[in-house]
Amino acid sequence: MIDRRQLLAAGAGAGALAAAVPALAQVQTEDQKLDALLTRHLEENLSDSPEQVTSLGLDTGARAAMKFKLDDRSLASVAEDKARAARRLKEFGSIDRAKLSAASQVTYDITKFRYQVSADGAKTFNYGSMGGRPNPYIVSQLGGSYQSLPDWLDNQHKISNKDDADAYVSRLNAFATALDQETDRVKHDAGVGVIAPDFVLAKAIVQLSALRDTAPGETSLVRSLVRRAQAAGVAGDYEATATAIVAGPVRAALDRQIDALKSLQPKAGHDAGVWRLPKGEALYAHGLKSNTTTSLSGEEIHKIGLEQVAELQSEIDVILKAQGMTQGTVGERITALSKDPQHLYPNTDEGKAELLAALNVQVQAMWARLPEVFATVPKARVEIRRVPVTIEAGAPGGYYNRPSLDGSRPGAYYINLRDTSEWPKWGLPTLSYHEAVPGHHLQNALALEAGELPLYRRLGSSSSYNEGWGLYAEQLAMEMGVYENDPLGRVGFLQSYLFRAVRLVVDTGMHHKRWSREQAIKWMVDNCGEPESSAAREIERYCVWPGQACSYKIGHTVIARIRNEAKAKMGAKFDLKGFHDAVLLNGSVPLTVLERNVGAWASNA
Repeated sequence: MIDRRQLLAAGAGAGALAAAVPALAQVQTEDQKLDALLTRHLEENLSDSPEQVTSLGLDTGARAAMKFKLDDRSLASVAEDKARAARRLKEFGSIDRAKLSAASQVTYDITKFRYQVSADGAKTFNYGSMGGRPNPYIVSQLGGSYQSLPDWLDNQHKISNKDDADAYVSRLNAFATALDQETDRVKHDAGVGVIAPDFVLAKAIVQLSALRDTAPGETSLVRSLVRRAQAAGVAGDYEATATAIVAGPVRAALDRQIDALKSLQPKAGHDAGVWRLPKGEALYAHGLKSNTTTSLSGEEIHKIGLEQVAELQSEIDVILKAQGMTQGTVGERITALSKDPQHLYPNTDEGKAELLAALNVQVQAMWARLPEVFATVPKARVEIRRVPVTIEAGAPGGYYNRPSLDGSRPGAYYINLRDTSEWPKWGLPTLSYHEAVPGHHLQNALALEAGELPLYRRLGSSSSYNEGWGLYAEQLAMEMGVYENDPLGRVGFLQSYLFRAVRLVVDTGMHHKRWSREQAIKWMVDNCGEPESSAAREIERYCVWPGQACSYKIGHTVIARIRNEAKAKMGAKFDLKGFHDAVLLNGSVPLTVLERNVGAWASNA
């Protein structure tokens, strides 16, 4: 039996995470009792998720066998998850917060929120996935194994020897099972009245068919294995083996999933909001609470959004007029600016390569400046990649994947290059600051590298904190002077904020006020100048992730407010680097916990 320090060392490095949990009856202090409980729960999570184990770089040693498996997505697994959520909340109830140290009280508060939300979702809804990001539709343009696993296998399942390559083949076989398990869940959910809107089904079918119709040997599923096995010097005819699996069981499972979705199309409606689903209003309230980590209602968030949209439009209006752009609404003028060829990269392979190269230059320049405003800078680097072509039609404009714990895989920020006209040059720097540094990569990498925190704290995630930090990072870059003598760059920064404020309006508009998809798209285009193709993709995203779009601006609003409050309280003692440590080095936390953490720092600094 290893002790706790050995356990955390194993988690922080390449070794396997082993169970090291003393019986609760033997624990002498409430801190130890809480730590033992949460360590056991983390161990259960990892034992049940081979994919998370691989993503963390822990699929070695005692856990090496897990790299041959994928997660269980079956209805039976869903039932087990529901029972576990209820059991964990009950077990957590045995902890007495008053007996905990100040540091452990932070862990308690984080866990209480997450366990309560998880248990409430499991108890209330008998469909979809109601975990950290509530999602009523198991398969959509943004969700499902078909959408995530090919890229995951390519980028997170490492191949450095024959065992790794054989494990990839095993997982490729399991891909067909994962598809069928999700097809079963789609059918189950349809049986209780949950069918995705017609436009969601149509786009998911297009993307599924694109994977299904690609020649098996040309799929990324096969090419990734062949390329990386050859690079590692691994002998064997993996191309023939993998091609046979894709041509056989994987294609057959894709066919079954496509047929299942097509069978639902005649029954699908066009309404965008989740209000039409069983317990739909409760689902949206659950989505808002889970994603924003606040008790704000749909009506309150809608009002906040309208107020912030008006303020940001006024500020942009002043800049545009100074540039001689005086005619039309702010949205119309941003649209015109976005279409100006001088601000666009060619929509060609060469243009897209040039765009990626420019982003890399921006990120490296900002990385060199991080010590100006941060006392703690991450070790893990970040790469900028293109969203895979096979899923770009439905994927978001940009997203981020955090690095592995063992340092073998860097963080990655993905940009959707379906159409470069959606990315005018004046708006791209802000995206990089949000997704890479000082945004998501810096925040996630610092959390993973915070070795003084237990592993279950380093792996936690709260959408409002994460996305709020991403927007705060945009503000910080602006404050660092990146847009000096660049008024259009500042428009890009403000338009990013306007875009997120518009999200508050359209997300609550669809799910709370029962707006149509088309009404929401038009509102977004009219009010922030988003290209219609991009706006449609965004609105369809909010349809399948109710409440998630609200986490960005709500999170930023809170982070900006508590910084202002700390400055007012501390006066000349306020230190920006210290503030950033207070926000970042406790990991991703609910906003109420963040407020308390920063308040304590301001009082004690």
